[in-house]
Amino acid sequence: MKKAVGFGDFLVRLNPEGYKRFLQADRFEAYYTGAEANVLSSLSMMGVETEFVTRLPENAIARCAVASLRKLGVGVSHIAWGGERMGVFYVEKGASQRPSTIVYDRKYTSIATAKPEDFDFASAFAGAGWFHCTGITPALGEHMPEVTEFAMAEARRMGLKVSCDLNYRKNLWTTQRAKQVMERLLPMVDILIANEEDCEKVLGIRAAETDVVQGKLSREGYMDVARQLTERFGVQAVGVTLRKSISASDNEWSAMLYTGGKAYFSRTYAMHIVDRVGGGDSFAAGLLYGFGNGFAPQKIIDYAAAASCLKHSIELDVNLSTVDEICRLMEGDGSGRVQR
Repeated sequence: MKKAVGFGDFLVRLNPEGYKRFLQADRFEAYYTGAEANVLSSLSMMGVETEFVTRLPENAIARCAVASLRKLGVGVSHIAWGGERMGVFYVEKGASQRPSTIVYDRKYTSIATAKPEDFDFASAFAGAGWFHCTGITPALGEHMPEVTEFAMAEARRMGLKVSCDLNYRKNLWTTQRAKQVMERLLPMVDILIANEEDCEKVLGIRAAETDVVQGKLSREGYMDVARQLTERFGVQAVGVTLRKSISASDNEWSAMLYTGGKAYFSRTYAMHIVDRVGGGDSFAAGLLYGFGNGFAPQKIIDYAAAASCLKHSIELDVNLSTVDEICRLMEGDGSGRVQR
């Protein structure tokens, strides 16, 4: 697989120890994360060359964040330096019937105040085959829709495949603004990753006979959503995660890939969740790895679903699973027996 380049925000994650509530916490664990960076980190764990493009303030905390990317083998030579601060989000991990809670503090960050001239995308894309971004990135600041559109156009001009995860965040922009921007960007996307909530809120496309709160999922509904997306925006493939939430601790997990007018479904995994943050990013990384290595469609979705299933068993945001570990689960070894 050729080099993958990602563009987006990089934040500090702060969470209480274990499953404590915010009210109980007298200390927080720190970690560095971001949707696109998580995808690249997962790909790096799979042996893929990666490069992360973002904008960070020139300070010691940002340098620590960059060091965390280097530790996982992610390229950082095209990070722009400037602005005042990194964003922060706080995570209270849920358990049983208590859901997880996330609080954002990401206004006026370095990337939120960025402009197109801050980035050298042509240099970052040299020798690359893939460009990945999410719907979070254009929502971050006044000029970010323009910057994201420029990056996608440059990637297409240089022959890269473009993937995008809709990743709607209601705390960053309205559904009306998200629809306006994403409908302009999606015609430049080759592989689209979405869930039922993103499609309905951003694009007005609803999966029929589906209610995620009640745990009701319709395969036919998702197939119709994917068909509409391919016809409306010309994307080559749509990847959809299918999460049935039994509780915050236990989910049933599967996924669908729609490409070439046909839907492919993975097996369903019964997961006991350690940390669900980053589950969608690990799925995106699995899809890109499958496409980038020429897997058949069924193998692509089987690999991506298995990769994301394993991520849910790992603390913090990045899937630290290897290709061999993912393939073992994909091929049916989900026993969890000790490997000696």
